[in-house]
Amino acid sequence: MDESNLIALLNSLSVGEMDSLQTKLQEAEQGCRDLGHVELGDRLGDAREALEKCDTRTFRKQVETVVSRLGHLR
Repeated sequence: MDESNLIALLNSLSVGEMDSLQTKLQEAEQGCRDLGHVELGDRLGDAREALEKCDTRTFRKQVETVVSRLGHLR
């Protein structure tokens, strides 16, 4: 998975059931780590925790930050 695929995956997180969102976040988190973007993987881990707590503001902020940074890495 490359940065463009990660961005597409993260942008699709706005719809779906909670389990589906968690699965996509885990996939993206691992993808970031596999590409050596550990900090971005950590942010997605924080986003997963925020989602579990129903903190949608933090969830969206973390995901949007990762998408933005991945865009600069392409």
